[in-house]
Amino acid sequence: MTPAASNGPAAASSARFLIVGPQGSGKGTQGVLVAEAFGVPQVATGDIFRANVAGGTELGKRVQAIIEAGDLVPDALTSELVRDRLQQADASSGFLLDGYPRNRGQVDDLDAFLAGRDESLDAVIELEVPRDESIRRIHQRAIEQGRTDDTEEVIANRLAIYERETAPILDVYRARGLVVRIDGVGTLAEVTGRIFEALAARGLAPRHPGAAA
Repeated sequence: MTPAASNGPAAASSARFLIVGPQGSGKGTQGVLVAEAFGVPQVATGDIFRANVAGGTELGKRVQAIIEAGDLVPDALTSELVRDRLQQADASSGFLLDGYPRNRGQVDDLDAFLAGRDESLDAVIELEVPRDESIRRIHQRAIEQGRTDDTEEVIANRLAIYERETAPILDVYRARGLVVRIDGVGTLAEVTGRIFEALAARGLAPRHPGAAA
């Protein structure tokens, strides 16, 4: 067998990632690009909720009842839905989590699930964007999409929730040496390039490099 070229890291044998960033950081878009390049599914909680509701699954019926009542989906049910998704065949060699875990309780749930499979996260991608830049991007997106519900108050509340509940989980992952901090300000290509450079520095190379171009 011809030996692999030595001018870069070999393609990752596993690719279990979490991408974290405030609203307006571009994590949804960057998450798709990373997932495609590594050949793993992007697992976003919103998509999981919608798929289960649309499919009429038992979990979906529970989610629909909660949402229709105007309540938030509790951590236990959210974790159950994510575990169900991660046990599907396309996630057997990796995944990119977007929107989960959102708080310390969900971190503990994910830890327990992965430990039960003798697995662990390979990296946590943190997209750093200043608060004023996040607000500017959210406003711009609202204008482009013709949305009127993204008011100053709503945007400020979303960012406050992120800062209060989600940002602290990064301290947990920093202590484990998993966080790669990425400057999220710049063009789409510039930020994507920073992500892949940071992952490559950890020995994590895409399985499908062309997808990252």
